[in-house]
Amino acid sequence: MSDKTDKRERNSRPRKGQGGSPVRTRYQPDHSTVGLAARRVAVEILGRVVTGRRPLDDELKETGGHSGLAALIARDRALVRAMLGTALRRRGQISAIIDRLLERPVPEKTGFVLDILHVAAAQVLFMEVPDRAAVAIAVALADADNRSRRYKGLVNAVLRRMVAEREDLLAATAQPWRNTPVWLFAGWQKAYGEDTALALAGMHLLEPNLDLTVKDDPQGWAERLGGTAIGGNTVRLARPGGRIEALEGYDAGAWWVQDAAAAIPARLLGDVAGLRVADLCAAPGGKTAQLAAAGGHVTAIDISARRLERLSQNLARLSLAAEVLAADLAEYEPAEPFDAILLDAPCSATGTIRRHPEVAWNRRAEDVASLAATQALLLERVSGWLTPGGRLVYCTCSLEPAEGELVVARFLAANPDFARLPITDGETGFAGLVTAEGDLRTLPVSLPREPRQDGGMDGFFAARLVRR
Repeated sequence: MSDKTDKRERNSRPRKGQGGSPVRTRYQPDHSTVGLAARRVAVEILGRVVTGRRPLDDELKETGGHSGLAALIARDRALVRAMLGTALRRRGQISAIIDRLLERPVPEKTGFVLDILHVAAAQVLFMEVPDRAAVAIAVALADADNRSRRYKGLVNAVLRRMVAEREDLLAATAQPWRNTPVWLFAGWQKAYGEDTALALAGMHLLEPNLDLTVKDDPQGWAERLGGTAIGGNTVRLARPGGRIEALEGYDAGAWWVQDAAAAIPARLLGDVAGLRVADLCAAPGGKTAQLAAAGGHVTAIDISARRLERLSQNLARLSLAAEVLAADLAEYEPAEPFDAILLDAPCSATGTIRRHPEVAWNRRAEDVASLAATQALLLERVSGWLTPGGRLVYCTCSLEPAEGELVVARFLAANPDFARLPITDGETGFAGLVTAEGDLRTLPVSLPREPRQDGGMDGFFAARLVRR
């Protein structure tokens, strides 16, 4: 077999990423300029997310997101999402491969060179995109930017070597830890051990399923939607290819999107029917909906008026009611105490990396320390809003003990009028999620399933406290 024939066959067969599933849709442009606009949008968004530390979801919104998305056809918008998801989930491995192929680091102030290389590498290494198109469009993108133009030869050379040496490069950089920043992986090793840290890193390569919280009859809704009832009122679906709004039950307000782990903390308040309940840092509103559906008189507070607009829209669709307030918890004072409080404190969100892969790359170690200080202040402040005998659930969607276990331990040590009310497995709806101290700790590797991508949940910590 000739080298040319070998390359043709290698470029035509599906390629799987190490530890993950390939993108199913094949993108086969007729010539090298088709898809240029989609790649340009992907390159620009990648820079905003990694360097500008912007949330990926904000950039991908149909309204208010990257301005170039609206001009793309649906197929190209899907390609942008696929390229960005792959480039972010595999960022560490892609960086290692690019470093192997560069004789020296790319200088600063070279425009989009590295972002162009990362988007192109995602296609060449892990997606079913023809190599020639991926390389040619990357070079065209470099040529179109004044600062990147002088490096278009470098972009071409690096990507051609990447194509030629693909299998060897992938094998040499396949270790799961590569796709997690060193500081973050080291923290997981310390908190959970080497094996679990590696399993977490591996799980983050897989796109999650779609979890719904249904008002009632989870088994019936699982059958209607082709999903699985997995605990409490959660129904898990394979992520649909179309719009979520098109699923049965959406218009009728029968369910809302909420990860299985995120649905647990609200249940830990127990029977809230008729009680005054505060949902603090409430947006996007899944927990508010749970508490309102359970009969609580809910006050939902968040600092972001914009995010609360979406919460109010969701409540209207679900035919649920709550008092919705835009306020800073550092300044807000309730008119009277609450019987129950749910504080979903602002955090690093490292428990949602599988769902939001940019989190691994736009967080810093110092962010965790800063957020932990804020969490401690908020917990101290809102605890004073609770009636005697009332319950307070403190939770974060973080894998970092500094934002969970340590915050609660310090609070209890300083506040003898509060005690931990241990959580039981039966209350969570799942087995094995309660720590020795009686707190909730979920991990992306919790709820194992086969195939592996059908399992897992967001990483959450929750502790239930009672005022004596």
